[in-house]
Amino acid sequence: MIFITARFAVKPEHADRWPELSREFTEATRAEPGCLWFDWSRSLDDPTEYVLVEAFRDGDAGGAHVNSPHFKAAQETLPPYLAATPRIVNVEAPGTEWSLLGEMAVD
Repeated sequence: MIFITARFAVKPEHADRWPELSREFTEATRAEPGCLWFDWSRSLDDPTEYVLVEAFRDGDAGGAHVNSPHFKAAQETLPPYLAATPRIVNVEAPGTEWSLLGEMAVD
């Protein structure tokens, strides 16, 4: 799978509305056949920062995502709400599911 984590610095005046502002892009991405997950979280330390954790089945699915009409639209509509260019980590990982965190196993 292609595993991606990105950090989005949202302008303070738009931070509370970010889930709404990114909803169309989020819903369209989640509907892609190769999308495994696409989840936003808000930082506990910085209320203007959102972290996106996403995964795609393989490189072809990732390529389809970045070439989709909704990705192209997001490239136009979302940056005006950002304070900085998002930072990203993109890796290829085996499997298509989350693994268990054995160090915190629950009996």
